[in-house]
Amino acid sequence: MPNKNMLANRTRNMGASAIREILKVVSRPGMISLAGGIPAPESFPMSIVREITGTVIEKYGSNAFQYDHTEGFLPLREALVDYLIEKGIDATADRILISSGSQGALDSLGKILINPGDRVALEAPTYLGALQAFAPYEPHYVQIDTDDQGMLPDALEGALSHRPVKFIYLVPNFQNPTGHTLTMKRRRAIADIIRRFDTLLVEDDPYGDLRYRGTPIPPIQTLAPDLVVYLSTLSKIFAPGLRMGFCLAPEVISHWLVLAKQGVDLHTSTFNQALAAEYLAGGYLKFHLPSIIALYRPRQEAMLDAMARFFPQSFTWSAPDGGMFVWVKGPAGMDMETVNKMAVTRMTAFVPGTFFFARPGDGMETMRLNYTMANEESLTGAVKTIGEVLQDALTQKQIYQRVG
Repeated sequence: MPNKNMLANRTRNMGASAIREILKVVSRPGMISLAGGIPAPESFPMSIVREITGTVIEKYGSNAFQYDHTEGFLPLREALVDYLIEKGIDATADRILISSGSQGALDSLGKILINPGDRVALEAPTYLGALQAFAPYEPHYVQIDTDDQGMLPDALEGALSHRPVKFIYLVPNFQNPTGHTLTMKRRRAIADIIRRFDTLLVEDDPYGDLRYRGTPIPPIQTLAPDLVVYLSTLSKIFAPGLRMGFCLAPEVISHWLVLAKQGVDLHTSTFNQALAAEYLAGGYLKFHLPSIIALYRPRQEAMLDAMARFFPQSFTWSAPDGGMFVWVKGPAGMDMETVNKMAVTRMTAFVPGTFFFARPGDGMETMRLNYTMANEESLTGAVKTIGEVLQDALTQKQIYQRVG
C-alpha cells in the first residue's frame, strides 16, 4: 500500500458524501427512502431520447462522437441562449460554458478562486455538494442566517462589513435542502450589497424550472450580471446521467474556468451535448416539462398533507412552491441522526439536516425529505412511519444532544 504521506494535504478535507453513504444503507429491497435528491425515472423523456438520438446522428454524423471545444458544443450553447432569454438573462453563445453537471463547475470555481483560508459566505443550511466541492481548497466558511424567504440580506451585509469574502454562494430557487425561494425584494437587496462591496456571487439554480405554483422570479444575475456566476443544469429536466451543466460567468472568471476544465476532462461528452441541444432547440423541453410538473406536484402535496396529519405538533416544516425537498425542524437538541437510524429499522429513511451546515454540530434537530422518488401512497406511508418514530423519539431522552 502507498504511504499515506504521498497524499496531498488537501485530502484531509475530502470525505465521502454523507447522503450517498446513507443511500447505500437504505438501498435494500422494501426500504422507502425520502433521502436522495434524485429525479424520478418516470420523469425521463425516454421516447424523446429515442427520437432525438436518430436526429443527432443524422444531423451531426461523426462530429457528435469527436473531440470538441472545451467551452462546449456550439449548437448547445446557442440553444441555451434562447433558454436563458426566457429567464431574463442576456447571454451570447461565446459566454456560456458547458460543464459535466453543475458539480463540475462548482469544483472548477473552487479551484480557480479559493486560496487556503479565504472566506466563502453561504446559506445556513446550504447545498452539501457545494461544501464538498469547495472544501479541498481549504476555505473558511461564513454561514449566513436564513429564514423561510431565503438568505437574510442584513446578515449578509453584516458579514461583509466585518470582513471581506472571496465570494458568496447561494441557491435562490427551491433551495436544497430547505425548499425556500429568495423573494424578489431580497434579490434586489443582495444585488445592491454585492455591488456596494464589489463581491462575487455564485448563483446556483438547478431547480428553478420545477415550479408547481406561483410566478417565476428573475435570477439575481439579471440585476448584477458583472458580479454573478450563474450556474444551472439539465439534470432535473432532462436526464441526470448525461451530466449536463452550464454556467455564465464574468469574462475573467470564464477564461480561467476554461483552463481549469482543460486540465480535468478537455470537454464534456460531445454526444450528450448534442442530445441536449436537440432537446432544447427542438422544443422538446417545453413539451415535456409540464409532465414532470404533473408528476411531482401531487407527490409534494401528498407529503405535505401526510405531515399535517402524522407529524407531532412540536415540528415545523417548509411548504415550497416547487423543487424536490421539504425541510423539517424539530425541538432544539433533538438528534436526527439517531432518529434516522430508528426510522431505518422500520424501512424508512431521510437525511439528517446537520450535513447541510458548514459548522459541525449545527442543525442537529433538522431533516430533509425528498418526495420525487416515491408515489403518493408510498409517501403517505413513509411520512406516517416517520411521524410515529418522531413521536417515540420525543419520549426518549437519549436522542437529545446537550444544548448550550
